[in-house]
Amino acid sequence: MAEKVIPIADLRHLEQPLAPWGEAGHAAAPGTSHQAEGLLQDALGRPLRDLRISVTDRCNFRCSYCMPKQVFDKDYEFLPHKDLLSFEEITLLARVFVAHGVQKIRLTGGEPLLRRNIEALIEMLSELRTPEGLPLDLTLTTNGSLLARKAKSLRAAGLQRVTVSLDGLEDAVFQRMNDVGFPVAEVLQGIEAAQAAGLGPIKVNMVVKRGVNEDQILPMARYFKGRGISLRFIEYMDVGATNGWRMDEVLPSKEVLSRLREVFEMQPLSAAAPGETAERWAYADGQGEIGLISSVTQAFCGDCNRARLSTEGKLYTCLFAHRGHDLRQLLRAPSSNAAELSSAIAQVWNTRADRYSQLRGAMAADSSLPRDAERRVEMHYIGG
Repeated sequence: MAEKVIPIADLRHLEQPLAPWGEAGHAAAPGTSHQAEGLLQDALGRPLRDLRISVTDRCNFRCSYCMPKQVFDKDYEFLPHKDLLSFEEITLLARVFVAHGVQKIRLTGGEPLLRRNIEALIEMLSELRTPEGLPLDLTLTTNGSLLARKAKSLRAAGLQRVTVSLDGLEDAVFQRMNDVGFPVAEVLQGIEAAQAAGLGPIKVNMVVKRGVNEDQILPMARYFKGRGISLRFIEYMDVGATNGWRMDEVLPSKEVLSRLREVFEMQPLSAAAPGETAERWAYADGQGEIGLISSVTQAFCGDCNRARLSTEGKLYTCLFAHRGHDLRQLLRAPSSNAAELSSAIAQVWNTRADRYSQLRGAMAADSSLPRDAERRVEMHYIGG
């Protein structure tokens, strides 16, 4: 087996060489600016509908595919609090994104429940309305470690749903994956607490890594079948630069489905919404469904409608992006106003042409194409 090389570099402060609103941080002149209000479409005709907001770069797990302990050790310097967007700043930006067409906001991290008083932010975001006067789809992704104690307060604040990351049911496997010895029982308790609090429908995400936790596919399916929870299997992705990703550790979704269909009778389902990342399959006996997220082997860039806002206010237009657009600089400028923020966001989205997953195969086959994976932003910084 080839030795893994994990580059160690702090890439959080990479920005576009020129901010989309000019060197000084101000919006471009009216004659050169893009559409500054209303619904947006990128260069490939994809609308902006989904905003993922990272509220912290910290996590209490050290999963090898996201925050390997070799890099994120006790000496790793996370962002200081002053660099983080405040709840008021996040809400202001979210309001502008909603005016541009965002209908769904997902809070991520790191582990978002580590952000102190996260319920206050949820309450602020839950008051936002689309131009049509509709409430947002407000959800949160968590590793579940703090969910049992916070589920009721999250629901009371206005959170609608949660997605829980869980990579196995067997304690030895799960603890090897989270690399901090956290027991699976406490995550399951958190899921039960979330269901009892009305945070649903709940989704459970399992990252499948060949040779590590693939033997957990069927136990996970059996456990969550019939519980009103959608289990989604995610191909191990080449996000960031620290996880030592290799293609031979990817278990393609088609193999996951094949293993499931050896045991369960399953039927395909249509996408639940435009831009849906998961291919959905239902159990023929009506006892729920599973999802397959195949960004490595079956790219779904064609209808991607997601933007990502980092913990310190950088706007990323792809999970595999190299650099972000600094909205915090504009937000904290003395002359900051919603019109300039709106124009800046519109310019970024209108020129967006990201389709990394579709191009991945070509990059692998063509040695003349640039190899820049070492510069991609880390998942814990902008969320999954």
